[in-house]
Amino acid sequence: MLAGAMAALCLLLIGPSAPSGAPVAKPLPADAATDVVPNRVMTWNICNPCNRSGQNLGRAMEIATYAPQVVGLQEACVRDVEKIREYLQNFYGLVYHVEYGSVLRNWGRCGGWPWRPGGFGQAILSAAPMTDRVTVEYPDGGSEDRGYMAVTTTVSGRSVRVFNTHLAQRRQEAVRADQIGVLAAEVARHDRAIVLGDFNSVPDAPELSRMWPLAADADPQCRPSPAGACEPTTDWYSKFDYVFLRGIAPLAHRVHASPYSDHHLLYADLGAT
Repeated sequence: MLAGAMAALCLLLIGPSAPSGAPVAKPLPADAATDVVPNRVMTWNICNPCNRSGQNLGRAMEIATYAPQVVGLQEACVRDVEKIREYLQNFYGLVYHVEYGSVLRNWGRCGGWPWRPGGFGQAILSAAPMTDRVTVEYPDGGSEDRGYMAVTTTVSGRSVRVFNTHLAQRRQEAVRADQIGVLAAEVARHDRAIVLGDFNSVPDAPELSRMWPLAADADPQCRPSPAGACEPTTDWYSKFDYVFLRGIAPLAHRVHASPYSDHHLLYADLGAT
């Protein structure tokens, strides 16, 4: 009886044994980060619904490979983010705080009971604590409710305001222009800010014209002109994902395609003001 009780407790705590389908972490690449990189920030639209096998463990592995100080996730279900955080800690030893910017409760996207659907929107993971969280739903979300969230946290040992947003889907340029107006007005209040997100706009799109005077892309070669050399961040070879920096200098950046989303991971290493 004691052995049976202990086995049941183990199943409750860690799930079924590996042969029954329990998650098994893959080893990280040889050049993976060994600990959180304090001046690194990442943005990633993790795709929903994608329903790839083992996607949350795969997402955790991708994040752990680069181990940023701050991660902004879009199209994030609360349940998915909880699993990602669990895997990051249990398999890779990375502990992140989390804040959510859910603007939609959607059973079709995030599961849950029909009368209690899961939260859907943005999330920010941070190795340092976060304060002063706000979640703002745009007055017009377009074809689906959209918004931004913001927190204050520490990057490179300094306090900074971090924004995370997801703008209206493609072919809704006028809606995105209004959304960027709302976001830009708040970003402009801060001398130091990092703006992460899926803007659903290429760099020279007219609706992005409110952002470029406020903040620069983490890639110094990426500019709002046809001559700008901007790396694609999606499977359809468009740049929709951005790390905008206000009052902060970029050091390096990388775009990494992932099998767990139709958007690529984009991270930036940051310098001083």
